[in-house]
Amino acid sequence: MAFTLPPLPYAYDALEPAIDKETMTFHHDKHHQTYVDNLNKAVDADASLQNKTLEEIFTSISTAPKAVRNNGGGHWNHSLFWELLAPAGQTGEPSAELAATIDRDLGGMDKFKEDFNAAGAAQFGSGWAWLIVQNGKLKITSTPNQDNPLMDVVEERGEVVLGADVWEHAYYLKYQNRRADYLKSFWTVVNWNKVNELYAAAVAQ
Repeated sequence: MAFTLPPLPYAYDALEPAIDKETMTFHHDKHHQTYVDNLNKAVDADASLQNKTLEEIFTSISTAPKAVRNNGGGHWNHSLFWELLAPAGQTGEPSAELAATIDRDLGGMDKFKEDFNAAGAAQFGSGWAWLIVQNGKLKITSTPNQDNPLMDVVEERGEVVLGADVWEHAYYLKYQNRRADYLKSFWTVVNWNKVNELYAAAVAQ
């Protein structure tokens, strides 16, 4: 069962001006495709990993080859990331349930965005900022490289509700070293419809 590159759910220029067409093209067609190709090679070389989903592999990623951790994380993270973005006018808004939980657990929407951006900006080198459900509560966390909160190697595990890619390849062509500006623009293209769906599924478990 080979892993495949999912198509973008919108045009390459659909997220402009927040994320430019050139960045989306390189990010999806080159970077994500490379993760898929390298993941398939790594899984093909290890019979114990074949016919497993990435979610199944992540639960014991500490015992898997490094290439599976890096490229499996890269494939899963990016596949979700594309769905967590939407063109302006199609982003929806937080559900009443999610908004109430953000108020309860994170001090309101403005503080949530500020703290989420701070987590992304402070992630040294490459990585991701995440909003997760952990023990029924929302929590902001970050991971290095292509790790994610489903993996048994991370400090904060949980069900992912939102993620932001803070690798330079996600923003450098437009924002250069201004990661904070990229994260500020990120909120204009967050697909709250998908976030609401993930939140509802996470709290239903």
